Amino acid sequence: MLRWFGQFDTIKKGGRERTQSNSGMLAFAFAQDRQRGPGRHSELWHWRRAMALEVWAEGLEWERIGCMVDTTISADQPLDQARPLSALRRLLARATSPRLGRGAVWQLLLPRIAELEPTLEALTGDQLRKASLSLRYRARSGEPLDRLLPEAFALVREAGRRTLNMRHFDVQLLGGMALFERSIAEMQTGEGKTLTATLPMYLRALEGRGAHLVTVNDYLAKRDAEWMEPIYRQLGMTVGIIQTGMNQDMRRRAYACDVTYGTAKEVGFDFLRDRLLLRQLREDPTNIMGGAADPSQSHDQPVLRELHFCVVDEADSILIDEARTPLIISAIPGEAQLIAVACYEWAAQCADQFVDETHYHYDLEKRTVELNFAGRQLARSLSTPKEMGPVGLIDIYTYIERAIKVVREFHRDREFVVQDGEIVIVDEFTGRIAEGRKWSGGIHQAVEAKEGVKVTVESGHAARITIQDLFRRYRHLAGMTGTVANSAGELRSIYRTRCERIPTNRPPIRQRYPDQVFPDSDSKWHAIVEEVKEHHASGRPVLIGTRSIDKSEHLSQLLDAEGIRHQVLNARQVAHEAQIVALAGHQGKVTVATNMAGRGTDIKLGDGVHELGGLHVVCTELHDSARIDRQLAGRCGRQGDPGTVRQYLALDDDILTMALGAQRARRLHDSATHSSSLDGMARHFSRAQRIIERRHFRSRKVLLHHEKLRKKMHLEMGQDPYLDMLDH
Repeated sequence: MLRWFGQFDTIKKGGRERTQSNSGMLAFAFAQDRQRGPGRHSELWHWRRAMALEVWAEGLEWERIGCMVDTTISADQPLDQARPLSALRRLLARATSPRLGRGAVWQLLLPRIAELEPTLEALTGDQLRKASLSLRYRARSGEPLDRLLPEAFALVREAGRRTLNMRHFDVQLLGGMALFERSIAEMQTGEGKTLTATLPMYLRALEGRGAHLVTVNDYLAKRDAEWMEPIYRQLGMTVGIIQTGMNQDMRRRAYACDVTYGTAKEVGFDFLRDRLLLRQLREDPTNIMGGAADPSQSHDQPVLRELHFCVVDEADSILIDEARTPLIISAIPGEAQLIAVACYEWAAQCADQFVDETHYHYDLEKRTVELNFAGRQLARSLSTPKEMGPVGLIDIYTYIERAIKVVREFHRDREFVVQDGEIVIVDEFTGRIAEGRKWSGGIHQAVEAKEGVKVTVESGHAARITIQDLFRRYRHLAGMTGTVANSAGELRSIYRTRCERIPTNRPPIRQRYPDQVFPDSDSKWHAIVEEVKEHHASGRPVLIGTRSIDKSEHLSQLLDAEGIRHQVLNARQVAHEAQIVALAGHQGKVTVATNMAGRGTDIKLGDGVHELGGLHVVCTELHDSARIDRQLAGRCGRQGDPGTVRQYLALDDDILTMALGAQRARRLHDSATHSSSLDGMARHFSRAQRIIERRHFRSRKVLLHHEKLRKKMHLEMGQDPYLDMLDH
């Protein structure tokens, strides 16, 4: 049944009032009618659809229209109790065809935020802080946050203008709304993700339950927190920073702040340490701090509050690429672990005696090694040190297979570097040092034995959690990155988050040159050097992206031979990253970088570069994921700047072997070299990339499945799934 509401006859539009007749589509609201039949339902659907189209076409004030279109409002319900944003979203999502989506709803909020701007500009600093405290009181009194969104975003925009001289663009407001609504916001490079994150962080922090921003390393966490801190301080918010090496008291104070910046690794380990501490408190509270009877009086208390809201910077890197990474707190090693050291060292010395297809079979897709009959015979015939006396044959085969796998797949200056006598992982997807990370399943120890450094004993697990499981524990999870559209389905199925593309502030004018395919790597590197020489002679800055450290250094040697001055940016130069990137867009600069140049940094054009055509990006090889290639290409053409990109490919690139196998890749290479043209070969590289992406996706889904089964088993046994390890 339709009910008429006189207060809706007068509706605001653009600050002016106009009157709707009772026959207009906008002067009514729907009351619930449980008795309506099929005919009435169809009629109401058409009314609802017509009204939604009218709302969108007229651009009416969102608060009034939101109350009007709430299909659950009753005739006697006070209008100020309606939830306009959610109501309008439901209407637009269900009633329009084609679907306008949530972005259309967010667009309706922008005029409301803009209307508040003149009022806030007239306030003093103290008055602005009082307005923020008023919002905090309303939020903690139970008022829905989506109702406070326009005022909160307007306050943050004004604080940014005053403290940093950085006023949020409308597209950044849209990005903030996406993050608030628990979405992954895809914002192109240079669109200001760091500033955008302050909007939902502030709004969620009003509840007093904590808001976390997690990024890829300590440097970026500290930089972003200190950069944005004046905005939060202006609004009466406290800011905490979590860094490696901080003691428990410092961590507790940082997490107690309104907003906290840190890394996934640090948050994960704090979660595990808290879990261990809480178990200790439950089992023996008198043992804490030398017999404190009341644990609440102890300084050794958990550091984390609840996992309430988190914005993940570079979300694709952390939530997808690092999803399988386990965070492990090790137990004290015993005699068995000491025996294992001898086994790792012995297997590393013997691995080169085993020949592919003669002694073992290597499964390319599963990336596993299995000894055959001849291989097992050879393993039994090899002499072993006396320390290996208690080790059985099955375990000996496993150590040999692991050592062969490491020789085939883990290469120095690609997957890892050696620093101060230790194996340090290089993150393939970011190009940065992965601080504190180790490969599991004995791989890290096998690599240490292969490289001749001290083998760190693989002890039992006192506590364990994966990156994937950690972020699934947050009540509200959001993220931002420059490249996520290709992985939207995976993020939706695993983390229950939507992916929203945010428009750019200025139209991009980046140009992509045709891909170049070469028969071998030598001819490819020669062509790359020639192209760099051409652009360098004109004064254009050039950024060259490589897949690994050793290839970046190989290209550096070629450029040195041609007398081209350049900078190298890889995991060895991480301390100078900000300085190198700051100059990469200046006239005449040539920068050779791993894909770390596409993460968390911004390349701005120097004087005169705009007229020369902007930054030119050279991609020397496809990565395992198209997202990484898009990140590198996105280094040019930021904020409407000019820029160009070219992709180089060679038939002996690693990606073909990894996806197709050595034999199929060799056949493809042989058939192509006899062809008169290689122009059509680029599609094979794209296909290989998709194969690897699907392989990684299946692996992450399997991990999620096994983690669910493991947790279910622990819970059924009355155990803690993060502390009681069944598989160590």
